[in-house]
Amino acid sequence: MQLNELEAIIRDRQQNPKPDSYTNKLFDKGISRIAQKVGEEATEVIVAALSQERAEQIAELSDLFYHTLVLMVERGISLEEVYAELEQRHKR
Repeated sequence: MQLNELEAIIRDRQQNPKPDSYTNKLFDKGISRIAQKVGEEATEVIVAALSQERAEQIAELSDLFYHTLVLMVERGISLEEVYAELEQRHKR
């Protein structure tokens, strides 16, 4: 799955909530909980990078990407906007 596809699924969950959806549970808990999860996942990425095998590192990075996308959707930020910012930085 590509990040754009995951972003679309998360946006769909926000607009069309599904019962028992973990994504919807995050949205229901609000920005503070979503931001907290991003922080937790970032810490887990660091721990994995320092002391765990490649597979665990990949799993933790996947969790961080997912939770970051949930945060972005909650704040109305798109991947396209992030891509545009990265493109601007590359041109500098």
